Amino acid sequence: MSRLGTLGARLYRGEAGYDFVAKRFLWYGVSILITIIAIAGFFIRGLNMGIEFEGGAVFTTPKTETSVSQAQEVAEEASGHQAIVQELGSGKLRIQVSSIETQQSDQVKSALAEELNVDAADINDQLVGPSWGEQIANKAWQGLAIFMVLVVIYLAIAFEWRMALSALVALIHDLTITVGVYTIVGFEVTPGTVIGLLTILGYSLYDTVVVFDGLKESTKDITKQTGFTYREAANRSLNGTLVRSINTSVVALLPVAGLLFIGGGVLGGGMLNDIALSLFVGLAAGAYSSIFIATPLVVDFKERDPAIQAHNKRVAARRASDARAAARGEKPSARRDDDPGAEGGGDEPEDDPRDPEPAGQGVVGPPRAEGRRQQPVSRQRGRGRPSGSRGGRSGGKRR
Repeated sequence: MSRLGTLGARLYRGEAGYDFVAKRFLWYGVSILITIIAIAGFFIRGLNMGIEFEGGAVFTTPKTETSVSQAQEVAEEASGHQAIVQELGSGKLRIQVSSIETQQSDQVKSALAEELNVDAADINDQLVGPSWGEQIANKAWQGLAIFMVLVVIYLAIAFEWRMALSALVALIHDLTITVGVYTIVGFEVTPGTVIGLLTILGYSLYDTVVVFDGLKESTKDITKQTGFTYREAANRSLNGTLVRSINTSVVALLPVAGLLFIGGGVLGGGMLNDIALSLFVGLAAGAYSSIFIATPLVVDFKERDPAIQAHNKRVAARRASDARAAARGEKPSARRDDDPGAEGGGDEPEDDPRDPEPAGQGVVGPPRAEGRRQQPVSRQRGRGRPSGSRGGRSGGKRR
């Protein structure tokens, strides 16, 4: 077994672990700092919206020797608006000009054909009106809102409202970071970006549900034992799913990184950059939020529950009692209930070896061992056997 597999097995069995929940305020601070930077970038620089949202024209030229700067200069002179030029992998150019009408689009197309020394029919153009782009933006926001509502409803039914609220905060966290990176990098926001955002929300939700499912199982009937607090059980569950979360995140990030750095950087694949960047940033943020944000938030919400508060007090009282007993050189309580939700944990009253035996029952031999009951002496034992012997093998006869 590899070292990572061995570490995963030890984390799952609780033999090793890191206290993520205890350092939750550090993770909260890091997330708040990143969120502030993302929001500041959004208000200072804003999003570079594509023509699908603002309207405009896109021209795709055949293979040419014309440089990007020359094509940009020609497009801006012909349209009177700023132009964005990207070089595609096959030697073609993609020229985007925002907020122009059909007549201006024809002028730009003719100017490009003259500069490139090609026929105007060989230049592919796409004109998008601003009203259509506004409609697309509204549909995107509606789809995102519906997705969020369905996520909260599903998690509230499958788990509980505290987990649903924590997952919603984690999703908003991932969205904010991804949008902030787009504002800082200056990548264009296209329908491909929206597709990438919806994809990473689904992946982030999947990773969070995996962690929550382990948390639900490990904290089942936790109030019936006094070995672990809810926080300790949650942290143990998080460590148990840690390696799985890391593995799935790395496996998902590797092909996306290839799409972003090779497909977009080397091949110059236009919309590949838009989809790949949102996927890459969102997957990384989703893996972070499912471990460092979602589960600690559940613990904070859960510890406000009076039942969990009372349980934590019982655990503290039990540990204080065991510490006092150990200081006096006595044995601790009979049953530790080391595994939360263990079978029978706390269902029966705990036995104290110092308690006297009920009247009418005697104990044969030394005091009973920790956590075990001795059977009472049977008054019928030995009757009807030869010579009253227990073993029945002695040859004595009654006289």
